[in-house]
Amino acid sequence: MKHYILALDQGTTSSRAILFDHDGHVAHCVAQEFPQHFPQPGWVEHDADDIWSSQLAVAQAVLRDAHVRPEQVRAIGIANQRETTVLWERATGRPVAPAIVWQDRRTADHCDALRAAGHADFIRERTGLELDAYFSATKLAWLLDHVPGARERAERGELCFGTVDSWLAYRLCGAHVTDVSNASRTMLFNIHLMRWDADLLALFRIPDALLPDVVSSSGEIGATHADLFGAPIPVAGIAGDQQAATFGQACHRAGMVKNTYGTGCFMLMHAGAQPAVSHQRLLSTVGWRVHTGECYLLEGSVFMGGATVQWLRDGLGIIKASSDVEPLAASVPDSGGVMLVPAFVGLGAPHWDPYARGTIVGLTRGSTAAHIARAAVEAIAYQSAELLGAMQRDAAQPVVEVRADGGAARNDLLMQFQADLLGVPVLRPRVTETTALGAAYLAGLAVRFWASEEEIAAQWQCERRFEPAMPEGRRAELLARWSRAVERAKSWEAPL
Repeated sequence: MKHYILALDQGTTSSRAILFDHDGHVAHCVAQEFPQHFPQPGWVEHDADDIWSSQLAVAQAVLRDAHVRPEQVRAIGIANQRETTVLWERATGRPVAPAIVWQDRRTADHCDALRAAGHADFIRERTGLELDAYFSATKLAWLLDHVPGARERAERGELCFGTVDSWLAYRLCGAHVTDVSNASRTMLFNIHLMRWDADLLALFRIPDALLPDVVSSSGEIGATHADLFGAPIPVAGIAGDQQAATFGQACHRAGMVKNTYGTGCFMLMHAGAQPAVSHQRLLSTVGWRVHTGECYLLEGSVFMGGATVQWLRDGLGIIKASSDVEPLAASVPDSGGVMLVPAFVGLGAPHWDPYARGTIVGLTRGSTAAHIARAAVEAIAYQSAELLGAMQRDAAQPVVEVRADGGAARNDLLMQFQADLLGVPVLRPRVTETTALGAAYLAGLAVRFWASEEEIAAQWQCERRFEPAMPEGRRAELLARWSRAVERAKSWEAPL
């Protein structure tokens, strides 16, 4: 009887379930989009029940469609959109409010007040994070202050807080847990002591009764309720999506770098067994904890990657499907001088400007939809080039290659332009579902489906290598032009 690992890849715009065999190959995949809610400018919400129902539906469908029985699934691994904040009733499992998504900027003023009070350095020292509305702490504080009765109920232990991994684990098997990688994204977790930080909880007025137990990224936390799949299946791996992708890309040694091109773009470098200190406003975050110990990563975050292409589709209507963007962008030799800065929800690293807004500059009477599409694709690469530049300045050694994954990594035009801007090769693996694959590997290690990280690394294969071909002078010219465009987008919605 053939056995598999089931990976649940719960993303910002869709839920996916993927079965992996022992060779790390995709046996079957099912995906389902779910609704996005934008109740006010800068607000982004999900219905937590939509997250759960869509994730359960695809998990059940992938087993059904692949004719795989639950006893053939050795374990389940979870990878999840990070920082998104869910608050639910402990007794019933019902959410008490919409989930506040990582992109949401409603708490920017709270962050401003904390910064003005001098707390930014303290927060960075304890958590490795920049003081920003991106992370969970101010989102949770907002819910406690704005949902009627929430703070009192939280203090009585009636409510649970969690990021999406916690929410799924609770619904799957009743465990209120999070792993070290997700905990490190809440701005409440001390990455040096590897535990919730009492001083941070006091600063953000978070009752500790709300918090999940922190567990390793690889290890059994429980078994699914029997009625979900027809028999219990162990849940044995959890990691935030970007940490999972880094693990799935076999970036297991210090200095290795991957970049994920998903809803956002996330570049991570393996920093070794100790937290890295960034002087470029990058994040120091926990990568994962396995039986051999934990590792740390250096991370740069871009808020709008593939979501920029979705905006072309849903907002402007100039493409019918996201896959249409590559032929449209390739129909012109360049962007015609158009620059699109997709700061729709502010700018992430290295700028950290919650008040920046989307900007298009360089338009002329000759500008067409194709030029805008080209500028949108190139914007993804420009933002990632900024991250690698910051990472190179922080790192002790030069980056020699970048491993790419995520949906937009299938765009050859983007990958070549990215290599040109970075000045280093971009490698696309045969299996681009590396977020799900990383979750599968973490779960599989826990149940000995795979014996070691070395066995996992041996499975990584390059499908295509994109070599930089742009002259250095042209690269410098384009990056300077991009910087000018970014300056025009910054602080647009800043309080006067």
